[in-house]
Amino acid sequence: MVPDAGRDRRVRRLFAMGRPPANRREAYSKLLWIGIWLTFLGDPVRDLLRGDETSGLHILGWTGLVAFVAMYLALVFRHTSRALERNVVWTVLGALFALATVLTFALSPAWLVLYVYVAVACGATLPLPMARWSIVGVAAVVVGAGLVRGGTRTGFDLGLLVPAVIGGFAMTGVRQLVLTTVELRRARATVAQLAANEERLRLARDLHDLLGHSLSLITLKSELAGRMLPDRPEKAAQQVQDIERVSRQALVDVREAVSGYRRPRLLGELAGAQVALAAAGITPVVPADGDPPLPEELPEERESVLAWALREAVTNVVRHSGARRCGIELIRRQTLGGAFLELAVEDDGAGGAAVPGNGITGLTERLEAVGGTLETASGRLGGFRLQARVPLGPERTGPEPVGSGA
Repeated sequence: MVPDAGRDRRVRRLFAMGRPPANRREAYSKLLWIGIWLTFLGDPVRDLLRGDETSGLHILGWTGLVAFVAMYLALVFRHTSRALERNVVWTVLGALFALATVLTFALSPAWLVLYVYVAVACGATLPLPMARWSIVGVAAVVVGAGLVRGGTRTGFDLGLLVPAVIGGFAMTGVRQLVLTTVELRRARATVAQLAANEERLRLARDLHDLLGHSLSLITLKSELAGRMLPDRPEKAAQQVQDIERVSRQALVDVREAVSGYRRPRLLGELAGAQVALAAAGITPVVPADGDPPLPEELPEERESVLAWALREAVTNVVRHSGARRCGIELIRRQTLGGAFLELAVEDDGAGGAAVPGNGITGLTERLEAVGGTLETASGRLGGFRLQARVPLGPERTGPEPVGSGA
């Protein structure tokens, strides 16, 4: 069993980086994620606080720093949410580069760190091939400007060269990952839509096959009965009886078809349970795909009963348990009376005894109808545990015999 909730949450956060914030909380979170890297501007701020420059340079430094930070945040924040026009991006990048150059050569080498933010902005906003060359170009400027302003202080240059290169290329990687995630989500949505369309077409074909012949026959016999009614009422009555028989059979066929469409499947309910638990903030621990595979001798009717039990159990966990973790197990057990498939759902919530009704009575009746059993008890983690078992193989007339083996 593999816990996938943490991975799903990370994917959702990454996907949120590539779309506009849906509310104020998301906007603040995105701004914080971008702005946290501004802590590396400590050297320029300390340089200004020392006050070694003239008043004119002092004003230039504070004004330039505020303008640089404002343009950087506006560019990166907006572009990671919604792409800006190409000329706007180039204009802001040019202004950032110009400010970094002016402040570096007008004040002190401490301002070389601004080029790191220029490289990151290039990686965040430019097309990927162009971003790579821009990052390399900014890195070369860092080295050149460092040699001019700092003389032979190569260590200082390398200390900024590495963050400029790594930060810029890391941002291109994040952008590529975001784009890939967005495309994957769109592809999944397209596949889901195609599957729904295919299901509707299949339902339409099946209903046509079921009802087409019956309705045609009913129409024909109704016309015959109408023509026979004035002169031959006994034959018209026969036609009416035939109409009743055909319509009843059509009704039975439709009910069977609809029942088949509505019958839940265990693997589908497992996937739905994982989504429901994760959405409620509960970490799901569910069987991995095909682990274990459903036994071939599991009849559809018994699988459907287990699927209903899983749905009811997960609904109770989400609504009433207050749990942080919920485990789901599918285990094949061999007993003295034969093989059983056991479904166990256990949470670490408030626990408590099962209350008759609220689905428990209905589940018990469903399971007993297929020879299965339902057990509820306190879980090992202090929460609630539900166990549902259905027999495998031939139809049974009673519940599981006493005694079980692993």
